[in-house]
Amino acid sequence: MAKGYWIGHVDVDDMETYKNYVASNAAPIAKFGGRFLVRAGEQQVREGEARKRTVVLEFDSYEAAVACYDSPAYQAAKDIRDPVSVCDLVIIEGYDG
Repeated sequence: MAKGYWIGHVDVDDMETYKNYVASNAAPIAKFGGRFLVRAGEQQVREGEARKRTVVLEFDSYEAAVACYDSPAYQAAKDIRDPVSVCDLVIIEGYDG
């Protein structure tokens, strides 16, 4: 079974409030087996455009990645993030070749 990934690009307007989002998303991400592979480290945009923060999470399956995002607990965390940030998020199935 192919893994699932969240790939997010985020601009944050209020880091103090955003920290509440980070604290709130920990439980649902852990519940669905999510693991951070990238969490806003140093980055260089070589082509196109990107937001200031990039986040990549890995889940054991695409279905788990979707279920986590759709869960009430994650949606409650997202409600904290939305007013203080702009986010582009893709949930994608990993290549299992």
